[in-house]
Order: sequence, then structure tokens, then C-alpha cells
Amino acid sequence: MLETLNDDMKQIRLKIEKPAKDIDALGQVMHALEEIRKKESEIDIDFRPVIDMFALLENSSYMENKEQKGDEMDASSILDKDWAGLVQQASQVQDGLFVQQSQFKKDLIQKVNFLVDDVTSFRADFVENGPGVTGIEPKVALYRLKMFQEEYNIRERKFNSYNGGEILFGLPNQQYPELDETKKQIELFDKLYNLYSRVKDTLSRWKDIQWSEIIEEINNMTEQIEQFSKDCAKLPGVLKSWAAYKELKQEIDDMIEILPMVEGLAKDSIRNRHWDEIIEITKEDIPYQEETFNFDQLMQAPLLKFKDDVEDISERADKELKLEISLNKDVIAYWEDAELEIKMWKGIDSPCILGGNILDI
Repeated sequence: MLETLNDDMKQIRLKIEKPAKDIDALGQVMHALEEIRKKESEIDIDFRPVIDMFALLENSSYMENKEQKGDEMDASSILDKDWAGLVQQASQVQDGLFVQQSQFKKDLIQKVNFLVDDVTSFRADFVENGPGVTGIEPKVALYRLKMFQEEYNIRERKFNSYNGGEILFGLPNQQYPELDETKKQIELFDKLYNLYSRVKDTLSRWKDIQWSEIIEEINNMTEQIEQFSKDCAKLPGVLKSWAAYKELKQEIDDMIEILPMVEGLAKDSIRNRHWDEIIEITKEDIPYQEETFNFDQLMQAPLLKFKDDVEDISERADKELKLEISLNKDVIAYWEDAELEIKMWKGIDSPCILGGNILDI
């Protein structure tokens, strides 16, 4: 119990010794002073019984170790003196703040009036030049959103500080409806552009995936794009008229159609002749034979435009591979049991021709 009380006193002392340089610091000091006042009413319950207990034990045989008893009695006595000193220090701090409070209150009123005008200007700037301006490119809107988010955060910190000061001095709480409205719109835009950024970053990373790694990555890619599609569908309806939403949804929908084609082209059934067909159809020089061939290079070809043709080539390649495997099995099975008859020919001493029906070969 002594340690707990001592720790509480240390924390309170640190708070009241902190210079009151601004409204926030002043509030912390005044809250600490209030904490002392509350603690003072509780000290008789929390601490006095401890002093009385040690006084009782001093004349008893409960603590046979006199040295230990003396140490703990000294600790309780020191703690009692420290508390009295803390109360006195708090009184001095309170007197010192009396003059400061008046000046802080005056400054606070001026700052609140300035913030009211500043919020009005900020709101007008947000409406005229923010991310919600009709017709701007999504990348520009994303940049503006980040910029106005930072500007809003500055004003929100001021609001929280001034609001605490108003409570501290018993002043009416100034309302900022334009700041509240801006916050709602920033949060709304952030939902859209947060997903927009994640999709763009993901597609950018996919560009560097080597073709040799596609089979290992394709399932994860498919799961990721499907999750993006679900997240896009959950966005508030009011956002669906924005250019960024339309661009985002189109990219997601396109990739949902493209990935199955990519998976088909990555199968073992695809041969060089199939790649050559796709190159002929798409008129895009796909460097499929190069070791550095990657996902981005394939995406340069207009696969969606020729989706049916690409799917037909992929399906045909699967059938050809199946037929090839079947024929190979038949040929191997036949020749494993085939018997060859070697015969003489026109008096030549060495056997040099096959007997039997040559059509069987």
C-alpha cells in the first residue's frame, strides 16, 4: 500500500511541476490539482490507517525484526511528510496559476474566434478545390484528399484543445458545423480512395511477377481481386457516380475476366504454336520465349478484346495435349510387344529387310 501511495504522489508531482505553456499544459496542471483535492479527501481512508497500524505494531511483538520495523516506520513517516509537502506545493502552484488563467482565458477566446473564421475559409477551399470537384482525374483527387486530410487534422487538434479550454474555464462550447461536414466528406472520400490506392498498388506489384511464377501466384491473385470486388460493392452508393469509382470498378471487373485467361495460358498444354496464334490475333509481340517474360508484358496484349479467341486456343490446347498423351500411350504400348522379322534380300548374305506387312509399322 505504501508503494502504491508513493507512486501516485510521484505521478501527481510530475504533472503539477510541468510548466503551463499553453492551454493543454494548463489543463493538465489544473486536472492534477483537482486530483490532489480529491485524493486529500481519500487520504484519511487510504493512508491514515497505515500510519496507525505501524504505530500499533511499534509496541507489539508482531515484528520481531527491529531493523525491518524501523525501516517501514521511517518509510511511512517520510510518506506522510511528502504528502504534506505535495499539498503545500499544489497550493503554491494554484496561486501562481491565478494570474496566468486570466491571460490564458483571454487568449483562448481570441483563438476560438480566429478558428471560427479559419474553418469557414477552409470549408470554402475544400468545396472549390477539394477531392470532390467534378471532372478531376482520380490521381489528382487522391492527392487533394491527402492534402486536405492533413489540413483538417490541424484544425481538429485546435478544436480539441480549445474545447478542453472552454470546459476548463466554464465557457460555452463553440460549434463548428462546417468542420463537422468536411470531416464526414473526407471520411467518405477516404473509403473510396483507400480502396483505390490498394488496388492500384496491388496491380502495380503484379506487373513484376515472372511468367514462371504465375502458376504459383494465380490463386492468390484471384482471391485478392475477388476481395477487391466485394469491397468495391460495399462502398456507399453516393460514391458510385465518381470517376474514381468507375475507373476502380472497371479495372477490377477487367482483371476478374483476365485472370482465368492468364491461368489457361500458363498451363503445360500451351505450346509455341499457340502463343504464335495469340500474337497473330492480338497483333502484339508477346515475348513468351524470353526468360524475363512477365505478367506486365502479357497485359500489353488486348486479351479482353479477343477473349473468345484466347479461350478457344486455350481449350483447344488442352484437347490437343489430351490427344497427344493418349496417342503416346498407344504407340508405346504397341511397340513394347511388337515383333520384327528380319529377312534376306536378293542374295545378300546379311539380313537387311523387315518381313511382314509394312503397313503394321
